[in-house]
Amino acid sequence: MFLYNLTLQRATGISYAIHGNFSGTKQQEIVVSRGKILELLRPDPNTGKVHTLLTVEVFGVIRSLMAFRLTGGTKDYIVVGSDSGRIVILEYQPSKNVFEKIHQETFGKSGCRRIVPGQYLAVDPKGRAVMISAIEKQKLVYILNRDAAARLTISSPLEAHKANTLVYHVVGVDVGFENPMFACLEMDYEEADNDPTGEAAANTQQTLTFYELDLGLNHVVRKYSEPLEEHGNFLITVPGGSDGPSGVLICSENYITYKNFGDQPDIRCPIPRRRNDLDDPERGMIFVCSATHKTKSMFFFLAQTEQGDIFKITLETDEDMVTEIRLKYFDTVPVAAAMCVLKTGFLFVASEFGNHYLYQIAHLGDDDEEPEFSSAMPLEEGDTFFFQPRPLKNLVLVDELDSLSPILCCQIADLANEDTPQLYVACGRGPRSSLRVLRHGLEVSEMAVSELPGNPNAVWTVRRHVEDEFDAYIIVSFVNATLVLSIGETVEEVTDSGFLGTTPTLSCSLLGDDALVQVYPDGIRHIRADKRVNEWKTPGKKTIVKCAVNQRQVVIALTGGELVYFEMDPSGQLNEYTERKEMSADVVCMSLANVPPGEQRSRFLAVGLVDNTVRIISLDPSDCLQPLSMQALPAQPESLCIVEMGGTEKQDELGERGSIGFLYLNIGLQNGVLLRTVLDPVTGDLSDTRTRYLGSRPVKLFRVRMQGQEAVLAMSSRSWLSYSYQSRFHLTPLSYETLEFASGFASEQCPEGIVAISTNTLRILALEKLGAVFNQVAFPLQYTPRKFVIHPESNNLIIIETDHNAYTEATKAQRKQQMAEEMVEAAGEDERELAAEMAAAFLNENLPESIFGAPKAGNGQWASVIRVMNPIQGNTLDLVQLEQNEAAFSVAVCRFSNTGEEWYVLVGVAKDLILNPRSVAGGFVYTYKLVNGGEKLEFLHKTPVEEVPAAIAPFQGRVLIGVGKLLRVYDLGKKKLLRKCENKVLASQGSFGFAIF
Repeated sequence: MFLYNLTLQRATGISYAIHGNFSGTKQQEIVVSRGKILELLRPDPNTGKVHTLLTVEVFGVIRSLMAFRLTGGTKDYIVVGSDSGRIVILEYQPSKNVFEKIHQETFGKSGCRRIVPGQYLAVDPKGRAVMISAIEKQKLVYILNRDAAARLTISSPLEAHKANTLVYHVVGVDVGFENPMFACLEMDYEEADNDPTGEAAANTQQTLTFYELDLGLNHVVRKYSEPLEEHGNFLITVPGGSDGPSGVLICSENYITYKNFGDQPDIRCPIPRRRNDLDDPERGMIFVCSATHKTKSMFFFLAQTEQGDIFKITLETDEDMVTEIRLKYFDTVPVAAAMCVLKTGFLFVASEFGNHYLYQIAHLGDDDEEPEFSSAMPLEEGDTFFFQPRPLKNLVLVDELDSLSPILCCQIADLANEDTPQLYVACGRGPRSSLRVLRHGLEVSEMAVSELPGNPNAVWTVRRHVEDEFDAYIIVSFVNATLVLSIGETVEEVTDSGFLGTTPTLSCSLLGDDALVQVYPDGIRHIRADKRVNEWKTPGKKTIVKCAVNQRQVVIALTGGELVYFEMDPSGQLNEYTERKEMSADVVCMSLANVPPGEQRSRFLAVGLVDNTVRIISLDPSDCLQPLSMQALPAQPESLCIVEMGGTEKQDELGERGSIGFLYLNIGLQNGVLLRTVLDPVTGDLSDTRTRYLGSRPVKLFRVRMQGQEAVLAMSSRSWLSYSYQSRFHLTPLSYETLEFASGFASEQCPEGIVAISTNTLRILALEKLGAVFNQVAFPLQYTPRKFVIHPESNNLIIIETDHNAYTEATKAQRKQQMAEEMVEAAGEDERELAAEMAAAFLNENLPESIFGAPKAGNGQWASVIRVMNPIQGNTLDLVQLEQNEAAFSVAVCRFSNTGEEWYVLVGVAKDLILNPRSVAGGFVYTYKLVNGGEKLEFLHKTPVEEVPAAIAPFQGRVLIGVGKLLRVYDLGKKKLLRKCENKVLASQGSFGFAIF
């Protein structure tokens, strides 16, 4: 059986992030890898919002990512190491919005293999060479250069292999313009492999090895290697040449060390620890990621510990020798997989788990009271510095990118009774866990809502002048009046706009450069910039029933199906075409396209008739008002909209024009169906019709702008947006209440918004997360959610949350109390009062664990809770805390045949489980009765079992439980669950048993 899968939402976790000027302009961009996807992000330097420019599926696993720039260049290229056995160099082309493959060099087999390079990438800081390394043995160096046409060239690979060697990290050393140098953290395991006693393995030391690329001889040599005292986990390049002292910083357990060649002595500084930390005191501390910021005059590093604390690291130099390392506590953010400091003053944090963040660096932390730690300060071996974590001081959060990574459990159900099911997703890890409710649709930001004096039936926005960036007026039409609102700091009613206020409006628009046109049932009002008004009145008893307007043309349909066409002449006068067109049936809707750039008119008019047809009529002077094509429809049309989509009219920064889009006729029918048909720009023929059912109400269509391109807002019982995003069409519902009429809206605060009416309110909306399939609501959880079940009657969720290496709330409070008492006892007589104050402050201190992390309790320590949650409001109805070292692994909600209609919750719990080497003191199955309509858990009894109960499922009025390798059937008893039968012939269960379906 072969199954196809359809990706509903792309991966949101980030494994690597790099920054640079990939589009060749001064703008700073970020390239992130999401497993098998490369994505280009651009933070807006003014608003701080992160926009996705391009997303590309690479059909492989991205294992490493680096940015590099040739010497003297202004553009960064992207080097990708993957499981393809190739090194790939990409260049971003802003005019086409694509990553272009510049080079793709094959060097080995595909797959993530130990000895095939791809796991590590290092770039010479001057952009002359790149090293790609495997976990073991193989390293290749490619020389990069330009040819006569300034195109990037790549050399054949130069080998730097070393057998029996494991590689932990590789960086390019900044040596200015001397021969390029690469530093590797390596370990030689040859002796350990050949020693059966295991003594050599215990004594094997990690080495720091420097490889030099000799550009003259065109080969790579191992320049220098030295054993390390501590085991390092990664390296940081120190700027060199004219910018700094060169060399590397080695991050290892509890220490950070500076090393360089020559006479430079090693400079070693301990990693500071949190004061009064609840963590296991024997636990070492490591840095997990870093970011470097370099300007012409200074440089610093930001390094983050595994608790999330960021330290600013600077080096003190005396001539070219480094004399001390200085560390200063900067701020605490969630633990990152990658960090980037942008030249625009932002810090991008790609979180290991949960949402990603963009911070603005408000202060560099130079002139605050925070203590600075230095390698020059005298300390006993094994001692370290202590600091006090605090809320953000130097960083300001400006944007957040949703991430579901990792998803541990997911169910699809319509618990909110919204017709469309929701996805309930338990995701995250530890105190950053959440339950997220995903709804299909674009997230809508409500910018403003204001009540109107009655129920309006239409709304438009117009500009004063064609060159204006923002709209000047909102025109609201009622059954018997028109209200004109001016847009400024606030939205206020105006009476001197020239619009006729005593009649409803059918349509209005900017005409020519600076005139306005208002179409109302009795005529057309042409308002010049100097407030002169020209009126055209309808003949006899006829009234205007439908109309279509754009920047230069007005078409109206009179009662009886008569079309009258007006076009603006060069003097700005609106002239009626000599002939009129009689249609064969009443007109129910009309649409004109926008006038294309550099042209006098839009060539086509679409007219929907009551006889279930749409006609395309020419407006070209040679055959004006002649029918060109016709399409029969399955139902009566409600509205029409001609848009140009799929291309881009924007010029990029280099002034190159992008591709021009296609013309599409969108037809909204009265039965709730939307049709999209291609309109031939030469002949006016209609072809390639696509259909989509949108809702139960007739479909109204409105032209809006999204990301500088035309888009269509379709309104039925639900509102939908049809738009082109990253060269693909999207038709996505809006997660918002039903709207009745809308128009595009542009103001300083909201450059690409929508103004809409719903009953008697006027709403200004913004759609910021284009391209997203789901919008989500997140409810925080305490520990990692392992599983949840839905109570069928109340629709409440029962969630089990379990964390290893964690304390329960009770143990945490106990540990805090104990530490506070020790603080007071350790103080001398004179300091007793001060110590008591400090202990009280320590007990009252409550830093949120979702940011500062939960204390690590040590191996074999478990904490669990059982939570009953209302999934609509997200409020916790009941919370059962389990004892320390009881870990909940399975949950089921069921009825027993001998108890009637009562619902029970069974939770499988392991006691004192140690993962490695595996041991367990047994397990329990807790039985709770659901009371208060499924809102409370009432404890009945707990049933001891000899192994981990890893899976529970209802089965024919009883319950099936997987206990270790056994599968048992239990029934409900008074004091405990009663074992009815068991199966002993199941295969081994791995570490956590099996699932029952």
